Amino acid sequence: MSLMEQIIARAQSNKQRIVLPESLEERTLTAADKALADGLADIILIGNPAEIKALAEKLGLTHIDEATIIDPATSDKTEEYAQLLTKLREKKGMTIEKARQQVLDPLYFGCLIIKNGDADGQISGALSTTGDTLRPALQIIKCAPGISCVSGAMLLITETPQYGENGVLVVGDVAVTPMPDASQLAQIAVCTAQTAKSVAGFADPRVAMLSFSTKGSAKHEVVDKVVEATKLAKELAPELKIDGELQADAALVPSVGEKKAPGSDIAGKANVLVFPCLEVGNIGYKLVQRLGNADAIGPILQGIARPVNDLSRGCSVDDIYKMVAITACQAMDAAR
Repeated sequence: MSLMEQIIARAQSNKQRIVLPESLEERTLTAADKALADGLADIILIGNPAEIKALAEKLGLTHIDEATIIDPATSDKTEEYAQLLTKLREKKGMTIEKARQQVLDPLYFGCLIIKNGDADGQISGALSTTGDTLRPALQIIKCAPGISCVSGAMLLITETPQYGENGVLVVGDVAVTPMPDASQLAQIAVCTAQTAKSVAGFADPRVAMLSFSTKGSAKHEVVDKVVEATKLAKELAPELKIDGELQADAALVPSVGEKKAPGSDIAGKANVLVFPCLEVGNIGYKLVQRLGNADAIGPILQGIARPVNDLSRGCSVDDIYKMVAITACQAMDAAR
């Protein structure tokens, strides 16, 4: 069974309530229909029921009637959610009048459903920008305890089973925070290890904090940041198996790890890689994807108290379907 098949099976075994607020987007509605047909999740669609059902009929979809469809304009929950939004944002100047308008936005309405305990996760981005996806999540759901920055992890499924977890690596940050400081980098490490457990199913995440230096082989302020981040990550999550700073070959190749970082429990055994900045992470995973023929799944947003994931506006139906499964796995973990 492939990693993605395992993720789908986990989602089917404990169905979560996943909100798809872009319900009149054809790829999203088609993915919702497939998710419902496969018992992947309980789907909540936000929008006008007549318009959604008309589009479903046009597309030949046969399972949309199994979804919960909520129209913010007519829902008996809308006022309750407006009151909740006012309470959450009153220190930022939110009034009930503004909240009643804001709650009509499907992206805000979806996050309020989650905050109120009526859903478990949300996915958008087929129509919306990353900023539009993240803004209501951070304003309403907020970051997980002990976390102050959001980051993005990527699952890399490679053809090199001798590395990572039988060829699978979880890497971050590849999507959100351009130049993290040591504290943020430590949080990214902890969150990426958690994603490795909840999504990739790693029983034993082994985190390498990457740099161009291994254990003091080079001196530079950016190396110092990685060293400090490693220390802070250990304080933030004492149970975490983590080491740094390590060069990529020292992190992945046992013979190199033994030579460059003797005595390290992580060197040569890492299955989670944390990049020192977004520039390195984004370039690095795309090189592995294109030159190494790896399958890259994500980015998976992490650090939010309940999962909210962002799609590329060029995403496929299959991409959205997979993200429903991934978000469901994150939701199971967040509920513990």
